[in-house]
Amino acid sequence: MNTTASSATPTSTGRQGPLTDIRVIEICSTIAGPACARLLADFGADVIKIEPPEGDPVRQMGSHLGDVSLYAASILRNKRSVTLDLKSEEGRAIAHELIARADILVENNRPGVMERLGLDYETLSQRNPGLVMVRISGYGQSGPYAERPGYGAICEALGGVRHMTGDPDRPPARVALATTDYLSSVYAAFGAMAAIHERHRTGRGQVVDVALYEAAFTQMEPLVPAYEKLGVVPMREGPNLPSMAPNSSYPTRDGGWVLIAANSQPTWRRLVALMAQPELLTDPRYETIQARGRPENMRALDALIADWSRRFDATALIEMLRTAEVPSGLVYTIADIYQDPHFQARQMLAQVPHPQLGHTTQAGVVPRLSASPGAIHRSGPDLGADSRDILSRDLGLTPERIDDLQARGVLGRILPTTHTGDPT
Repeated sequence: MNTTASSATPTSTGRQGPLTDIRVIEICSTIAGPACARLLADFGADVIKIEPPEGDPVRQMGSHLGDVSLYAASILRNKRSVTLDLKSEEGRAIAHELIARADILVENNRPGVMERLGLDYETLSQRNPGLVMVRISGYGQSGPYAERPGYGAICEALGGVRHMTGDPDRPPARVALATTDYLSSVYAAFGAMAAIHERHRTGRGQVVDVALYEAAFTQMEPLVPAYEKLGVVPMREGPNLPSMAPNSSYPTRDGGWVLIAANSQPTWRRLVALMAQPELLTDPRYETIQARGRPENMRALDALIADWSRRFDATALIEMLRTAEVPSGLVYTIADIYQDPHFQARQMLAQVPHPQLGHTTQAGVVPRLSASPGAIHRSGPDLGADSRDILSRDLGLTPERIDDLQARGVLGRILPTTHTGDPT
């Protein structure tokens, strides 16, 4: 089911968007790499995911309904799946053939793995000089930490983000989401598009080197010069925005939480008027943005606003704040999101057909393009669901050859193809 208006011309496979002329090979596992390729696929790229016979571990992650991975249905959407044993010579030979026909290769193995498989950029680019190889790893392809295994949580700790997450009187916390992996996937997709743009000028591809710790570190942007020039080592601020108040979540009478962000002086004055506490405007602790941002003043101000917010139910408080033009919002759960009309109107809860479940609801396509929007045209395929189709249509292998490869374990499990239409 498409998640955006169908103004972009779709291919016969249902792919639509500005990248329908781009072919991507994905040799990835878990989150950052598959999320990058999913983003490209959302905008029309033909993504062929090469999986080992046992499948990408992401198929075992998250919630399942029976033996169906709900996570895989989403993060592998819009892709075709082929199983190959890359430890076998013939499996690698088939991978070489697929990559020779591709524009982009996305991989997120530990540095050195692709080289040992003979799938390094130097080798691949000899046959396909226009190839863009996106390499996602914990610490990058160079430097003393390059060969260390790195997951998003570990790399956000090294990048300084974990130290800034949580309450100041408690140990560093984590966001219960793979934020560093998803941020890295966006940088990787951006790097891929920048390299493709450069290829239009030079005809040559290149390597896009994305390190998880560096993606995490970019969020520390305002702290880097402050440490050098002022020696500032900021501490965790809990729900607050560092050096800015009031900007926090405040309790309500019915047990909810409302985020209030009165960052500017005019907004601060409107909040004070709504609270009917004009004395706050002349209190030297709160007169200026800088004064309100001092930790001791921030804590005192938060306590005052919390005492006020507890007098109202969340919905009533939000309406008051909006009428007063004070930026605010409820702290939503996923259940709240499903009930919110804005998510529905913006098609951010997309119902995608699924062969076993009827459909799954997935997060919609981001960002939105006015003239050539992306879309969701298929759910994440079963492991190896497109193996026969890819080997026959894309590489021209005969049914007998495919049967032989399967019998000798090169393909692992192979399913009858569910793909129809021209794969290009």
